[in-house]
Amino acid sequence: MNLNGKHALVTGGGTGIGLAIAQMLADQGAQVTITGRRQEVLDEVAGANMTGMAMDVRDEADVVGTIEAAVAARGPVQICVANAGIAEGRALHKTSLEMWRNIMATNLDGAFLTIRESLKGMLGTDWGRVITISSIAGLRGLKGAAGYTASKHGVIGLTRALSEDYIGTPYTFNAICPGYVDTPIVTRNTDSIAQRAGISAEQARKVMTDANRHKRLIAPEEVSAAAQWLIGPGSQSVNGQCIEIAGGQS
Repeated sequence: MNLNGKHALVTGGGTGIGLAIAQMLADQGAQVTITGRRQEVLDEVAGANMTGMAMDVRDEADVVGTIEAAVAARGPVQICVANAGIAEGRALHKTSLEMWRNIMATNLDGAFLTIRESLKGMLGTDWGRVITISSIAGLRGLKGAAGYTASKHGVIGLTRALSEDYIGTPYTFNAICPGYVDTPIVTRNTDSIAQRAGISAEQARKVMTDANRHKRLIAPEEVSAAAQWLIGPGSQSVNGQCIEIAGGQS
């Protein structure tokens, strides 16, 4: 796959799934802009073909300004990967409105703003790919995480609607829906689950591992391989789809 001359934007690109996808795109020749809230994290991983720009996907003005600057520097975004997200679980009757709104602002509003601003330049080109990173929770309910589940269902709805809006054009919109992936989010959730459930960290990690049908955590590179397929040659008829990466049927 030759992506020379293509500008790719990956939100949440400093760690985990986002970083794996960004590195894959850079290896294929794309000029990659990675974003995240902490510039120092982005600077640690940036390098040839990969530039870090601090951006908070919850902040409309920040998203607009940052993507404008990225486009001015590297051309219109033709590969948009809306990956930035948070995974927080809590029983609904214990969920504050502040927590709910932060999950929605990050996971759903952030995807909307990122895609909207990327499309402004992409639609003036002859080819484009938009990939959202949802979750297996976007396809079924995740116990103890109603807010997260609702946000990821919303991401899939957004992706499917856009695929219909632009059907028959050279732009496709697809969602990747991973199970539990071996990322810093899983590490943070291990402590959270252990504390809430009164179990050990080892037991908490096993809860997440066992939730994947093949009983192991998924490597970020398995997700980036799916993204590579959705971007690569022969993918033009794959549109509005939810690609499950969960070790088996959901």
